[in-house]
Amino acid sequence: MNDHPQIARIHLNPHSRDVHRDLRDPTQMHRTVMRLAPDDLGDAPRRQAGLLYRLDETDTTTTLLVQATHLDPTRLPHGYGTCETKSLGPMFTALRKGLAVRYRIVLSPTKRERLPLQEKGKRGRVLPLTGPDADQWWLRRAAQAGLDLHILTPTATEPARPRGPGASAMRHSLTRYDGTATVTDPHALRDAITGGIGRGKPYGAGLLSLAPAATA
Repeated sequence: MNDHPQIARIHLNPHSRDVHRDLRDPTQMHRTVMRLAPDDLGDAPRRQAGLLYRLDETDTTTTLLVQATHLDPTRLPHGYGTCETKSLGPMFTALRKGLAVRYRIVLSPTKRERLPLQEKGKRGRVLPLTGPDADQWWLRRAAQAGLDLHILTPTATEPARPRGPGASAMRHSLTRYDGTATVTDPHALRDAITGGIGRGKPYGAGLLSLAPAATA
């Protein structure tokens, strides 16, 4: 295994049947991206592999980003897309307190339902957050992850609905955030990038991307 995670940028083939299947069904997409990770990882293989992914869509293209401790893009279905892979090591080396960055992340902000006192000891439902509540959730989580946000621009995306036998009935509301920030804690930020942020990681949430912010 490498010391630093790898990131694969896969430009999806719009004519691939496998791509169309995966874009319709997040459960199938998760199975496809897990093919890039090593076999025999035991329990919780996604977590063991450190695997996170995100779909970046424009009017003309769809790009799949996959991050893990080790990636083998040759295991993608034939004709799935073109792939570029690189190590996150140089980015981790460049992180320092006070560094200005641009970021992108898809999140599934949630809160735990508060139950009345007579139901003490029980756990409330996990409720999705939207709008200003989701923005405040991201501000708090970003601060814990070593980022001081300056700009956060939310974009609602299609919710992820797991399918298939035994799939969770939970609907994952997803919001993409783009903006600028300053690094306040490089060590916490490395941990957040490596482990992902929030819920919904099997459905395309939690992968934080950073790039240097333009300076005047």
